Amino acid sequence: MIMTPTINSIIRKRLETIEAIASVQQAAKRMKEKNVSSLVVVDENGKPLGLVSERDIVRRVCTTEVYERINTVKIKEIMSSPLITISSRSSPSMAADMMLQHNVRHLLVVDNDNVDKPIGMITPLDFTRHDYVTDENKESIEKMLENYISDA
Repeated sequence: MIMTPTINSIIRKRLETIEAIASVQQAAKRMKEKNVSSLVVVDENGKPLGLVSERDIVRRVCTTEVYERINTVKIKEIMSSPLITISSRSSPSMAADMMLQHNVRHLLVVDNDNVDKPIGMITPLDFTRHDYVTDENKESIEKMLENYISDA
């Protein structure tokens, strides 16, 4: 019997978080320090509320009038919400399809569909790092990577 791989085998298990009340500048510094392109936005109790990415900062802050007050803009003002999540037991092809369907580059991977229990993150590049391309998912992954590269 052949086991179908799950996204649990290709996700990045290191999640970096930031509180919703933190400033955009604090988020940018944390991303640089931790060498990540996104942070899970959490409330004061650590519950995930949204996601902030480098792309969010560039598109929602740096290219707008808000830029003059970068030190005072809070993450909760620019984060992507609601979170798009996927179960760790889902297939990589399902993850690729969800990214395309929701036009997102990051999916929060949760344990047992419990959004309060994030265990990792999956991005388009994770598919290439693990050479996970099959006949079943090749088209979705190519399309997702094409969107990722052309929109960067």
